[in-house]
Amino acid sequence: MKTIFDHHVREELITRIDSLTQKNTAQWGKMNLFQMMKHCTVWNDWVLGRNNQTYKQEFLGWLFGKMALKGMVKDETPIKKNMPAGSFAIKEANGDTEHEKQTWRNQIAAYEHFSNPDFIHDFFGKMKKEEIGIFVYKHMDHHLRQFNA
Repeated sequence: MKTIFDHHVREELITRIDSLTQKNTAQWGKMNLFQMMKHCTVWNDWVLGRNNQTYKQEFLGWLFGKMALKGMVKDETPIKKNMPAGSFAIKEANGDTEHEKQTWRNQIAAYEHFSNPDFIHDFFGKMKKEEIGIFVYKHMDHHLRQFNA
């Protein structure tokens, strides 16, 4: 099972991020390239515990989160297309994609020293480090596949 905590997996993701250009267009969803990259960098800051995040599980997560998480991390199945971005939807349509790319690469590398014991996913709730590693990889892979990278 691929995890963000594996050095080779991080290198693979960075290579895929580096391959993104303005020629990459979304195969599904509503985000353009900049919005997808910004979505990923904002999301990674959340998981990494940057920007003094406040974590709280939503009510529906209390009911269904653990069951959904178990299904998410049980095997190599990718995240389904057209999943909603929720509070991580990016409204701004244009920006500096090279800056986002560099930020994203740095964040992927930062998972080597991941330490955020306070992390609580808003739907899944408190997650084990192994679950975080698999889920972060799947989220990054989902968006890179979305843009053919």
